[in-house]
Amino acid sequence: MMWFGYHDGWSWLLMAGMMVLFWGGIATLIAFVARALIGPRGGDQTMDMLRRRLANGEITQEEFETTRRAPQR
Repeated sequence: MMWFGYHDGWSWLLMAGMMVLFWGGIATLIAFVARALIGPRGGDQTMDMLRRRLANGEITQEEFETTRRAPQR
């Protein structure tokens, strides 16, 4: 029995490729949604410490800006 459009023998390759693209897209979508919901795990500890010192009055606004703009190693 001949199936309409599937008689050339290479249709399985096209279908397999489309299936890989479909499931790969689903997996990628799930990964992006999970990252968006979870968010970044770590923060910049140096900037947190600087902001805390500024809030406590240990450093001035100028010292904060100077330290913030300093190149990091």
